[in-house]
Amino acid sequence: MQRLYDFFRRHPTGVDTFWGVILFAVSALEVMQHTPFTGRERLLDLLAAFALSLAVALRRRRPERMLLLTVAVGAGQLAADVQISPADFAMLVIVYTVASTGARWASLLALVGGLCAAPLAQWRWHSSFDTGWTWLIQAVFLTIPFALAWVIGDSLRTRRAYYAQLEERAERLQREREAQSKAAVAAERARIARELHDVVAHNVSVMVVQADGAAYVLDSSPEQAKQALGTISQTGRLALAEMRRLLGLLRASDDSGGEYVPQPGVDQLGDLIEQVRGAGLPVDFAVDGSPRPLSSGVELTAYRIVQEALTNTRKHGGPCARATVHLTYAESELQMLIEDDGRGSQHELYEDGGADGLGQGLIGMRERITMVGGTLDTGPRPGGGFRISAALPLKPAR
Repeated sequence: MQRLYDFFRRHPTGVDTFWGVILFAVSALEVMQHTPFTGRERLLDLLAAFALSLAVALRRRRPERMLLLTVAVGAGQLAADVQISPADFAMLVIVYTVASTGARWASLLALVGGLCAAPLAQWRWHSSFDTGWTWLIQAVFLTIPFALAWVIGDSLRTRRAYYAQLEERAERLQREREAQSKAAVAAERARIARELHDVVAHNVSVMVVQADGAAYVLDSSPEQAKQALGTISQTGRLALAEMRRLLGLLRASDDSGGEYVPQPGVDQLGDLIEQVRGAGLPVDFAVDGSPRPLSSGVELTAYRIVQEALTNTRKHGGPCARATVHLTYAESELQMLIEDDGRGSQHELYEDGGADGLGQGLIGMRERITMVGGTLDTGPRPGGGFRISAALPLKPAR
C-alpha cells in the first residue's frame, strides 16, 4: 500500500489524468442520454466536458492556466446556454487546487468565480416554479461547496507555508550548530596548539641549554655536568606530565576517571622561575599588592605569558641577559611586566610573527589575552632588551 501511495505522489499528473478521463466519460454518457438535444448542442456539451476534464488532468501542472480555461468554459456555457453536466464538478476541483498551490491573484479569482458560479447558474437556468426565496436559498446552498473548497485549499497553502518555514528554520539552526561546532573545534585546536607550543618551547629550550652546558663542562667539571643532566631529567619529566595533561583534555569524557596534572597558575610561577634560574638565566621576581582568587583562564594565561617571555629571553637575549618579572595586583586587573636587558628579538618577530614559525609564542600571547579580555604591549626596551607588558582582568574564580 505504501508503494502505491509513493507511486501516486511521484506521478500526480498521471493520477489527475485518470480522474479527468473518468469525469469526461461520465459526462459524455450523461450528454448522450439527452436524445432531444440537437447535434450542435451535444457537440457544445462534449466540448465543454472535454475542456473541464482537461483542466482536471493538468490542474497541478498549470493551475493558473487551467483556472482561466475553466472560467472561459463557464462563461461559454452561460452565453451558449450549454446545460450543466457532471463535468462542471471540475470547477470545485480547480477552485481548491488554485487556492492551495496557485498564485495569489489566481486564488482570489477562483474565490470570486466560485462565489459567483452558483448564482449565475441559478439565474441562467432557473425554473418557472422558483420564487425569490427558493432561488436565494438554492443559490446559497450551491455556493457553500465552492466556498468550502477555497477555504480548504487556502488552509492547506497556509499549512504548507508553515511547514516550509519550520523546515527552513530547522535547516538554518542545523547549519548554525554545525558552524558553532566547527568554530568550537577550531578554538579548541588553537588552544591546544598554544599549550603544546608553550610546554614544548619552554621545556625543550631549558633542556637544550642544560645539554649544551653539560657538554661544555663534561671533562673539566663532571659535577656540574651531572647537575645539568639532573635538570634535563627533571625538565623532561615536567614536560611529560604537562603533555599527559593535554592528552587527558583530548581524551576526557564525562565518565573519565583518570587523574591528570592540574593547569598551572600564578602560584606555580615561583617554581617556574626557580627552574629558569637553574637553567642559567638570572631572574628577579616581585609581587605587589594583595593576591586574590583568579579565574582559571586568567591563572593559566598569566603563567603562560611569564613562561613564554622567559623562554624568549633565553632564545634571543644572549648569554649575559638578565630578566625581571613584576606582578601587581591592582584594583581591577593583574598587571604584568617582564623585561630583560639582552639583545632583544628581531622587529618582525613581535610585529608579524616572523617566518617559518618564528615568533608564534607572541602570537599565542595575544590570542590568550584576547580570550580573557586583557591587553598586551610588546616591543624593544629603551636602552636595550625586550619588554612585555600585560594587564589581565581580575575575576573571581568559579
